[in-house]
Amino acid sequence: MNRRNFFGGIGSLSAGLILSVNSRVSGFSRTQSESHPSRSTNSMQASGEQIKHEGISAVEDLMREHGILRRVLFVYSEAAEKLRNGDADALLENLHKAAGLFRSFGEDYHEKKLEETFIFPAIKKSDGEASAYPDILITQHSRGRQITDYILAVTQNAKLNAGKSEKLIQAAKSMVRMYRAHASREDTVVFPAWKDILSEEQLDEMNEKFEEIEHQMFGEDGFENAVRQIASIETELGLNDLSKFTAGPITK
Repeated sequence: MNRRNFFGGIGSLSAGLILSVNSRVSGFSRTQSESHPSRSTNSMQASGEQIKHEGISAVEDLMREHGILRRVLFVYSEAAEKLRNGDADALLENLHKAAGLFRSFGEDYHEKKLEETFIFPAIKKSDGEASAYPDILITQHSRGRQITDYILAVTQNAKLNAGKSEKLIQAAKSMVRMYRAHASREDTVVFPAWKDILSEEQLDEMNEKFEEIEHQMFGEDGFENAVRQIASIETELGLNDLSKFTAGPITK
């Protein structure tokens, strides 16, 4: 298949994208100093150069965003274990924050604005293994949003309602199980296939478009703020020391 012909319409699709700003998540965006490490914004504007998101490709960006979401899943998994030990009240606030981060950075931005708008439609039209995944992935996105709705609702109060603990544990565990499979298949099959059907020029355009969308939605320092938020949640729950999770030796 001719990659240029296949994806030749992406320019018009990108140009026609209508961006919406979600005020609830106005804290998230990469800094321009990270995106453009060797040039100042003023000098680029003065010279008339088109601003480029240098150093990080669209595919790399998608994968590092998955890193934030995997850290949320880690919080879910560890919190589920703590809930079984009856420590519900101390966890609710941070579970609520974690679910809010997954909603804003993962579902409203990463899934809806990037994957479902650009990646899945292109992959669905392509040949090969990846073309079978978009419908499944969209179904999982929808199910994940239902789970996030539930976690946000259950954890919004200071106390966990009677009988809700086990259901919350199961909701968190089901999200972890689904998304681990989901994200790993995207990283190893879907994203590489999407990159492969793009020409170099089209990939550059996607780099620009993804950067534009993130800045429109979140303003400055988005990725860094997301990292800081999940790190703060991990610290509050005693999950910040990575060495604590080193596997022990195998005993004979």
